[in-house]
Amino acid sequence: MPLEKGTLIYANYTAKVKDTGEAIETTLEAEAKKLKIYDAEKKYEPRLVSVGEGWILAGLDEEIKKMDVGQKKEIELLPSKAFGERDPAQLRMVPLRKFGEKAHELEVGDQVEIDNRVATVRFIGSGRAQVDFNHRLAGKTVVYDFEVVKKVETQDDKIKALIKRRFGAEGEKVKYTVKAGELQVEIPEDLFLAEGLQIIKRGISTDVFHFTEPIREVTFVEKFASKKEEKKLEEKKPVELKTEEKELEPKRTAARKTPRATKVAAKATVR
Repeated sequence: MPLEKGTLIYANYTAKVKDTGEAIETTLEAEAKKLKIYDAEKKYEPRLVSVGEGWILAGLDEEIKKMDVGQKKEIELLPSKAFGERDPAQLRMVPLRKFGEKAHELEVGDQVEIDNRVATVRFIGSGRAQVDFNHRLAGKTVVYDFEVVKKVETQDDKIKALIKRRFGAEGEKVKYTVKAGELQVEIPEDLFLAEGLQIIKRGISTDVFHFTEPIREVTFVEKFASKKEEKKLEEKKPVELKTEEKELEPKRTAARKTPRATKVAAKATVR
């Protein structure tokens, strides 16, 4: 049964450039290692996608509407449906002095930021660099091995998925409760300084309202715990015995069970 627009799914995929076989990205750890694009800092897992709502490339979005849960499919995307056609107007010559002290380190193929836009260095010479503002994969036909792993259907699963979508792996630390149409999200203290936190909260709210109709209000809670209270709790924790003390403990217990006279004699001997 084809997937309806707005359906939340988890998907696995591997993308490559058709002509060269260059690996672009994958959600599968084993595949990343095989293709030599593995990143130890990245968590490999199925990606959350809302079908037909622009979360992925337009051409890919069109094709997965025709798929069903559990289905695997090879999808070929022409440049117009992938990263766009190459536009010669996006090439510019830039004086090397524009790059300041780093100009002498510049190499062909480097990614640079100019006027808040990312470009690729294509040529260097005569005191200038040619930079390309086209996407690096513009003009390329891309092939996706795509699998629809499962639908996200329950309210609880949707909330978890949408929070993680905005916070990334850190989203697993976030706790929440739902009561009478209100979602209360408690942000842990170590995420208070997360970059773009206000934008993240707005994004979570927007997603939750869109995908979970019963929820009419979202509240974010940021609690600051007293360090004094934490210290008191630490002081109340039972003291862990050292290894040698643990070995002596059975002897102490046995001593407590012996007659009083024996214990006194033992203490005298120790002195």
